[in-house]
Amino acid sequence: QSAATVLIQGETGSGKELLARAIHDNSTRSDGPFVAVNCAAFPETLLESELFGYTKGAFTGATKDRPGRFAVARGGTLFLDEIGDMSPAMQVRLLRVLQEKTYEPLGSSKPVRSDVRILAATNLDLVREVKEARFREDLFYRINVVRVDLPPLRLRKEDIPLLVELFIARFNRIQDREVIGPAAHTMELLMAHDWPGNVRELENAIEHAFVLCVEGHIEPNHLPPALAVRLRSTAERSTLEAAVRATEEAAILDALARNGDNRDAAARDLGIHRSTLFRKVRELGISLPETDGRSKA
Repeated sequence: QSAATVLIQGETGSGKELLARAIHDNSTRSDGPFVAVNCAAFPETLLESELFGYTKGAFTGATKDRPGRFAVARGGTLFLDEIGDMSPAMQVRLLRVLQEKTYEPLGSSKPVRSDVRILAATNLDLVREVKEARFREDLFYRINVVRVDLPPLRLRKEDIPLLVELFIARFNRIQDREVIGPAAHTMELLMAHDWPGNVRELENAIEHAFVLCVEGHIEPNHLPPALAVRLRSTAERSTLEAAVRATEEAAILDALARNGDNRDAAARDLGIHRSTLFRKVRELGISLPETDGRSKA
């Protein structure tokens, strides 16, 4: 419920535009338009006309007036994605608009009042970009009123089951399918992956699965081949680690039982130092009796 400018920072594919739309939908401008423009998708000259529009005759081929994104978003929210890739000249132009709340379409000398809320996003570290003189410090402070750092998916894995459920419901609706969801083992594999492509990579993986899975549960072989190989390797490492932990726990418990819970004797029996035994007990979460059984040694 604010008109403040928001800067969203996060890795590519982490859902910055989804967050921007959520901010817009919960703002006082929710009845107005939400207009998104990717600043990295246009060369400098085209980005200027894309943002501010142009008048008839402004350049060769301009046969009529064309409103820019600032005009289209009037009364609503303008989302500037990948703002960190904006050229220095465009940074100056944008800074002026943010300061004066007016802009001039290409070919016009008549100022137009800006009535938009700015939400900006980048996958770059703008603090570093400012220090290295690639991004204007004054523009950074102008857009960095409220800053939201969006964590990558690998740091919020509790979101994976919810996102999978969302994507499956969407693809079922679009493709008229009856896919139930991922099998238990498939979900374990999905949770084990680090998702360098973040939410976008996860969505693509589920969409790929829908090509091979018409109904029922999504099995590991329905996932993209490259992803399935990486997930299988992760699962195998996890299984090996679990087996090693189980073997160590069993050996320690057996040694303690043979030596009447005497820690020193159990450590000698295992061929390890007493301190090593206690470290392993802590790591494995083994519960030891209150007495150490020395009288039984």
